[in-house]
Amino acid sequence: MGISDKTRKILWARSGNQCAICKDELVIDATGQDDDSVVAEESHIISGRERGPRYDSSFPKEKLDSYENLILLCRTHHKMVDDQEDTYTADILRQMKSNHEVAVAKKMKGSTPTKPVRVRRVKQNIPAYLSRLRTGRQVLDVIGNACAGSTNHDELRNQAEVDLVGEFLQSARDWGEMWDELEPAAQVKASFQLTEALEELEQAGFFVFGGREVQALEGGNQDEPSPWPVAVLWVVRKDNESIIRVNIDEIIQADAQQETEHDH
Repeated sequence: MGISDKTRKILWARSGNQCAICKDELVIDATGQDDDSVVAEESHIISGRERGPRYDSSFPKEKLDSYENLILLCRTHHKMVDDQEDTYTADILRQMKSNHEVAVAKKMKGSTPTKPVRVRRVKQNIPAYLSRLRTGRQVLDVIGNACAGSTNHDELRNQAEVDLVGEFLQSARDWGEMWDELEPAAQVKASFQLTEALEELEQAGFFVFGGREVQALEGGNQDEPSPWPVAVLWVVRKDNESIIRVNIDEIIQADAQQETEHDH
């Protein structure tokens, strides 16, 4: 199912851009050389994995990615509560989350009125085009650590295509949301499986294109907008007229010609 954009907005707004445990801010300001860094993790209180922390077979699957089952933490404390699940039980995490959000709400009410939280598209950050993704590693570079996802596909003609495209997009989303929690071996496995899925799609007549769009999270108690990276994945037919065919050899020759003219 995945965490919806609406759920993310509510979680971030009520958490005040802070870890529920240490209260550290979860967006690190940009430097002169690099962009802002998001160090937050939208952590599940009840894991959906059978051997995951605080797993509960009776917990409704449709609520795993709900606001009620999520707590916003820094990476250090996310690992701590998952490693020490007997100490940080589901009830304790829910109480910590509630206490933190109450404190954030009181602080906001006692300060200057804040603007509503919203995610805004930034014109210069909208990709002019999407690049074709040929390997699982390239897919993971697009979806890993994204705050949200945007997917699209050409009209599908039969149930086999529906299953193939749907399974790929769901798998990519699932791997992307777990990316920070994966051990190196699991990351290798994810990359391999996605490469296989890309090959199956190509055999069925589809290409996958992707890119990142950094939107702006505004409002709440933050003075400046925070980066909100969105992963974009499109599955299109090979004969889709919107595909721009690029001849790499011609580009290299053109670049070489420009350098020669510049030297003269």
